[in-house]
Parts: sequence; structure tokens; C-alpha cells
Amino acid sequence: MIVRSSMESATSELSPYELLLQAALFIPVSHYLLGLFFVLLVFLYHFFEIHFLRDLFTGFRGQSVSLTFNSSSNVYQVVVSKCKLLHSRYLSTPWLCSPHLQTAFLTFFGRPPTFSYRRQLFKLVDGGTIALDWLMHTDVMKLAVEENDAAVDKVPIMIVVPGLTSDSDSQYVRHLVFKMAKRGWNVVVSNHRGLGGISITSDCFYNAGWTDDIRKVVNHLHSQYPEAPLFTVGTSIGANVLVKYLGEDGVNVPIVGAAAICSPWDLLICDRFISRRLVQRLYDKALTFGLKGYAQLHQTIFSRLADWEGIAKSRTVRDFDNYATCLVGKFETVDTYYRRCSSASYVGNVMVPLLCISALDDPVCTREAIPWDECRANKNVVLATTQHGGHLAFFGGITAKSIWWVRAVDEFLSVLHSSPLIHREKEVHVSSVTNPLESSIDQAPYVNIAEDGMVSAIGDDPKADGEFLRNKNLVQNENSKGKTSASEEDDHVMVETANVTVEFASASACDSGDIMAPVKKCLNQLSRNNRKTMWLLAYIAIVSSWPVVRSAFLLFFKKKKLLNAHSGTSSIWK
Repeated sequence: MIVRSSMESATSELSPYELLLQAALFIPVSHYLLGLFFVLLVFLYHFFEIHFLRDLFTGFRGQSVSLTFNSSSNVYQVVVSKCKLLHSRYLSTPWLCSPHLQTAFLTFFGRPPTFSYRRQLFKLVDGGTIALDWLMHTDVMKLAVEENDAAVDKVPIMIVVPGLTSDSDSQYVRHLVFKMAKRGWNVVVSNHRGLGGISITSDCFYNAGWTDDIRKVVNHLHSQYPEAPLFTVGTSIGANVLVKYLGEDGVNVPIVGAAAICSPWDLLICDRFISRRLVQRLYDKALTFGLKGYAQLHQTIFSRLADWEGIAKSRTVRDFDNYATCLVGKFETVDTYYRRCSSASYVGNVMVPLLCISALDDPVCTREAIPWDECRANKNVVLATTQHGGHLAFFGGITAKSIWWVRAVDEFLSVLHSSPLIHREKEVHVSSVTNPLESSIDQAPYVNIAEDGMVSAIGDDPKADGEFLRNKNLVQNENSKGKTSASEEDDHVMVETANVTVEFASASACDSGDIMAPVKKCLNQLSRNNRKTMWLLAYIAIVSSWPVVRSAFLLFFKKKKLLNAHSGTSSIWK
């Protein structure tokens, strides 16, 4: 009893935390290690965005491919509707059930097919050199019978535009090239300047929005093979360049079909995204390492045209663009470069059948930059998005030997090649193909405000503009004559805005009477069209200005009252 009471007294003297610590010491160390392993497993599962359990619960059926297109799109009705892969499900390789595992596996392994290119050096007017790597269909198919020249000239040609710091030897490029050459096409990879083992031979470098090179390559191939239909496929930054080129040239491109894979779309949004989380910052470091390696290959030119010390100290892609790309490309700031070179502003002007494929879990090109509405508004564009796939990976099957987007592009371009769409005229869906960053209003000295409130620009030719205005006034006069008296008795008051033309001319070219003439004419026309409008405007003016008028009246009467009181007081003192 004495020992028991002493133990109870000793225990009562300990604090609850000390008791908890003593109890924790009785737990085996192996249990702690097991719990730590479980916590680490949960952390890695969320950090690497693994979706194995989700695939397991769905029976490894995969997720349906989401298609975004215009309801009246002939590209979808004639071509995409016949593509089984785009209407099926995509299931990533079970042991690569993460966008980061997919992307890393593509970078370090990839399992590309083995073959040899035929190299052609293409000289540009500015002195630059582009390496064109060819894989002919005869090299893959090993035809025993020689084809005649007419058949060779009509074989479709696919032009591949690689991604950032990628070339014809990249794993995903070799997958695509071999697949299409085996299909029976001639494939050429247009390497960026300074890549593919070719030195820089001019003071011009490529960037994310540099479309002159692909434009010259396409025009050159079109002149060399006028009978062969040309198709283009761009990947990552190459996809951004391709879409921007198609949007800039509109109906003038000799391309009959294209595909953009994992495009960044909006470089400014992707720049913010890639520095947001720790895992994205790892990709930022990796891309910067590749860019610095590219600059190291051409140090003599970069050190002369850019800030070499800044390039050496660059830790992010934005730093490299600040010290190298902006200086070489003559951009004011990095944000200016990103805005001007983003292809999202040009996708609305694309006039050829275009298939865009993006993964929603892309760790480099975020889904936030995808121009959903622009793709839906353009009848020539079909956007296919998958839940998983990583960046340019999209491995499928247990062995991960095939890339899903390569098979999807193969199916799309093959159906498109056999469809009547490549033989018809390109359908224009916009009024004019201009720079999306500059509207027609910014390019004309005159502004026309129509009756429906739309603002349009008038060109520099005064004769043409005068003829346009006279014809429009004649049409308006004829329409006003055809109105019946029933419209004047309508209970609903219709506010009709006159067609006002504001001309910004110099003072030496016109006097004050010429300036006031259009305004007087518009006021007269406004009063003639509908007298109720004047009363409505007067009512709106009174109602909107009544609080100010009321305050002024109150202040006036209050001041007058104070003055009267002051005068009365003064009279008393007198």
C-alpha cells in the first residue's frame, strides 16, 4: 500500500505531456517508420499528381477525349467524326500514371524507332541556315518497285516543327516521323536555327513567335513539290509558332492541314504557371538549362548580340528571355515578347483544318492558357483535350511503346488527305486577316459610328469614303420613306442613333463651318426621325441632373436665408 501510494503520488506530479511522452516511448520504432513511410507515400502521390487509384476505381477504362468545335464545322463533320481515336478513351500506361512520370520517361527513355535521316541544308536570304531532315516513305517501306516521277511528286509531305531546344533526334519527333513515313508519306523536320548540329550563320535567332523560318520553308517546299499536298505538325513551342503562322497568313498559306500538339498558347500565362509551384519550378530549371546549353553552342554570337553575363546567371526561362531573347529580337520587355508571340491571339484567323491536342495535366503548358472560345468560334479548328498525358508524352499500353497523340495525328491527317476538304477553297470566317493586336480602327484616320452602335474605320481615300457615305445615306433615306405611320404610334419609344461620322482632319484642311456641318446635319436628322427622342433625351437629362440641381437650389436658399438673418441682425445693432 505504501509503494502503491508513492507511485500514484509520483504519477500525479507528472504533467500530461510527460505522461504522453512516456506512453509514446512504449510504441515500437518500426511502427513509427511505417507511419512515416505512409505519410511520405501520400505526399509523393499528391506531389507527382499520381492518378493510379482513380484509374483503379474506374476499372482502367481511361477517360473520354473531350472535343471542342463549332457546331457547323465541316472539319468535324467530314474528318474528325471519322476518327475513332478522338471519339474513344485514352488510358495512360498504369506504371506511368502521372504527368511528371510520363514527361520524364519521354525525356530520358522514349523508346524511339531507329532510322537515318537525309539532310538538306536550306539557305535563307538573311544568311541563316536551316537543317531539313528528310525521311522518305521509300526508306521505311523498302519498296522493291521503282515509282515513277509523277507518283513521287504527288506523295503528301508532312513538315514537323519541333519544340524548344528540340530537334529531329528528339524521341517524340522520331516517333511521329517514323509513323507517318510508314503510312506512305514523305516527312521533313524543319530544325530551328542553331539546332540539329548546324551552326548559326547570321545574326538572327529563333524564338517562340518567329514565323519567318517556317514560312520560307513551306514556300520553298511548295515551289519544289507543287503537286504534293503539304501538312504541318507543331509540338510545344513549335505548335505555338505553327498556329501563329497560320493565323498571320490566313488563306495565303499553301498548307492543306495541320496539327498543334501541347501548344503553350499564352506565353504570359505559362510563364506565371511555371513559377507557381515547386514541381513546376523544376521544369523551369530544366528548360533554362537547355536554353543555356543552346546559348553555349553559339557563345560568340550571343556574347555580341545579348548580355552574356546575364545569360550565364539566368536561373529561369524568364531570365534567359530577358538577357537574350528580348535583346536579339528587339522586344521592349519580356511581357511584351510573351504577348506578341502568343498564338492564342491568332487562332481565330486560321483558315485550314487544324487539330489541336492538349493534356489538362500538362506540367509545362497549363490548361489555363487554352483558348477554348476562340477554338469553338473558328469552324476550321477542332480542339481535343485529355485528362492525362503530360507534356508530349501520352504513353499508352502496358509496355509504353506507342504515343497516343502520334496515332491520333496519323488518323486525322490520313482522313483529311482522303477527304474533299483539301480540294476546296479555304473558307474565310473573319472580315479581314490582320494582326489581332491591331484592329482596323487603329489603322485608319476616320471613325464611323453606325446606327446599331458598331464602330468601324474608314480608309485614307476620301473619294472612296465619300462614295461609301453617300451610298449609305441613300439607303437610309429609302428605308425612312418606307416606314409607315404605325411605327410613330407605337407604345415603345425607340431611340434611333444617327449615323455620325467624326473626321479627324487638320485645321488647315477644313474650317470651323466644315467641322460643324456634320453635327448640325445629324441633329436635324435626329429631330426629323423621331420627335419623341428629343423629349426622351430631355427627360433623361432632367432626371440624371436633378440631384445636382437640387443640391444647388438648397445651397442657394440656405445662403439666402443666412444673408437675410445677417441683415436683420445688423439692423438691430444699428
